[in-house]
Amino acid sequence: MIKVIDVFEKLNARFPVDTACDFDNVGILIGDRFAEVEGVLVCLDCTFSAIEKAKSIGANLIITHHPVIFDPLKAVNENSVVFALIKNSIAVISMHTNLDVGAGGVNDCLCDVLGLENITKHTASDGYILNRAETNISDPVALADGFKKRLNFPVRFVAGRPIKNVLVCSGSGGGYITEAVLSGFDGLITADVKQNHFVEALNAGISLFDCGHYASENVCVAPLAEMIKSDFPEIEAEVFSPDFIKFN
Repeated sequence: MIKVIDVFEKLNARFPVDTACDFDNVGILIGDRFAEVEGVLVCLDCTFSAIEKAKSIGANLIITHHPVIFDPLKAVNENSVVFALIKNSIAVISMHTNLDVGAGGVNDCLCDVLGLENITKHTASDGYILNRAETNISDPVALADGFKKRLNFPVRFVAGRPIKNVLVCSGSGGGYITEAVLSGFDGLITADVKQNHFVEALNAGISLFDCGHYASENVCVAPLAEMIKSDFPEIEAEVFSPDFIKFN
């Protein structure tokens, strides 16, 4: 009998919770640790639609990247995802920044999808671990077009000099543009980039690519489900990746 705690311990062995950032909230965030796992749903965010999907396939464990509880809760009522999870006896394991930085985690998955090679780790000045890729890209504009096709998502960017090495940070990493500049990188691939980040990249003559938070992180969902299937062949693990962000 596979229990929720068994699944967590396997995930923790791959992506230790003690490697998460201090501000983060990861681990078994909702549910009975010792409940038998009847099925698993893997998704980026735990939404009401994710809960309905879990119920429809008989899954009583949801594994998310974004923590289902992050900010302090002031109420748990019928309008709350937390309430719905508890009501339906669905446990949640969230693996966030520890999944970002671990081997085979989000940053690695993003590099794989984008076709980047020669990947090593780069420890930023704040201690956060990013990926670096050695490349030989003469045309950053063509690179951005390739990212758009691979992610099936619009890419905002500033094109700079030819790219020999590029820093990669899935999710919200626009603030690492200063790290990229000071560390001598020719570019930064990330998401949630602000105007001042683009200006800093432009003035430094390096490329900055905003691939979208959802697109840059959802790449980890299917590989994470495959890990669960590999570790626990007797458990059904399904992916839930709704395309709920629209562009006109």
